[in-house]
Amino acid sequence: MFQFKQFSVAQDKTAMKVGTDGVLLGAWAPIDHRPFNVLDIGAGTGLIALMLAQRSHAEQIDALEIDDLAYEQAVGNFENSPWGDRLFCFHAGLDEFIDDPEGEYDLIVSNPPFYSEDYKSNTDQRDLARFQDAMPFEELIEAADLFLSENGVFAVIIPFKEEEKFVALAKEFELYPFKITRVKGTAQSEIKRSLLAFSRVELVEIAVNELIVENARHDYTDDYIQLTKEFYLKM
Repeated sequence: MFQFKQFSVAQDKTAMKVGTDGVLLGAWAPIDHRPFNVLDIGAGTGLIALMLAQRSHAEQIDALEIDDLAYEQAVGNFENSPWGDRLFCFHAGLDEFIDDPEGEYDLIVSNPPFYSEDYKSNTDQRDLARFQDAMPFEELIEAADLFLSENGVFAVIIPFKEEEKFVALAKEFELYPFKITRVKGTAQSEIKRSLLAFSRVELVEIAVNELIVENARHDYTDDYIQLTKEFYLKM
């Protein structure tokens, strides 16, 4: 059980545990446009949906999860949270969801599978959660285009090395980045992740910045603390 300030996340059934990537996206995803409804594609434990329930006044927060055990875990975490009446998890793959759309969403988020290399672990469940062939970027962006409302926001966290490709693919669907945060573990390390937010409006200038997680092991930077302090118990 992972305990946050306002909710807890059971994760004993799922291959993918609570991690920095999910926390980053849940805390970072733009909500200035006051989304009425939210869709989390590839929910896992339900962490990101729970964070957005805490951060926003969205009345409907839907999550999508294909893995049986992760789906069960997300449903339990939703029911045990303070926002159970606003959270719902669909047990389906993205292709099934596209065939039977629920309507448009003002905010779509995803921490998608991203290991596109040939390497596979010996655990099918973990592979499903982590490898891009389970949810190709093209399929994810196509779904975002289909479900995103006119003034909606689509936000993801992906490996930095995939950023250029992802932005180019999104442009083909007339989705344009307006905010990019590149994440480094420490000041000395290479950029590891990209947080990307897209809308249907192409801007001349994109807000681009950098976030460093730690000064040293377990010594978090002020920027990271500021971003996550409403969630982590010890921040």
